[in-house]
Amino acid sequence: MDVILLERIARLGQMGDVVKVKDGYARNFLLPKGKALRANEANRQKFENQRVELEARNLERKQEAQSVAEKLDGKTFVMVRSAAETGQLYGSVSARDIVDALAEEGFKIGRSQVELNLPIKSIGLTNVAIALHAEVEVTVTVNVARSADEAERQARGETLDSAEAIYGDDINESARPDAFFDPNAEFEGDEDGEEAPEASDENA
Repeated sequence: MDVILLERIARLGQMGDVVKVKDGYARNFLLPKGKALRANEANRQKFENQRVELEARNLERKQEAQSVAEKLDGKTFVMVRSAAETGQLYGSVSARDIVDALAEEGFKIGRSQVELNLPIKSIGLTNVAIALHAEVEVTVTVNVARSADEAERQARGETLDSAEAIYGDDINESARPDAFFDPNAEFEGDEDGEEAPEASDENA
């Protein structure tokens, strides 16, 4: 389907461009969201009559996006999740989770604005692009960790994807055999290093 874009759309075109898109994309997104019109003579004339108004509205939205961008760009959002010692999550962090995290700090972002191709499935730091406007994009960092303490360690540059990395020297201490028993301990009845005498058989 050929449509007239009413605003700039990334990887598609600028306001006023006539572009060919899949019918489903036009019917389910572009047309109902007011981002495009079907390309016909009547709509071409309608667009030209509204061009000044559309450009003014786009500029206003861009300025609003830039204002949000100044506060949001470069921020880090911590998400505590259960994960194995290897760092694999018992689940994942989706675009919806990121939207919720931003909302908790006062940023109202739509799920479609979060450019996350695949859910995050392991702990660590992930840079995620947020499209605030067709011409305004920011990057935030999602710090996924098993605890707030681990999130701080990851922020300092540590990689916590193994037991050794998580516990450090503590795991070696607890893994030493002498932490469980004393190899020099003497068994009861063996103080002189001799075997204990066998019990006599009085009925022999």
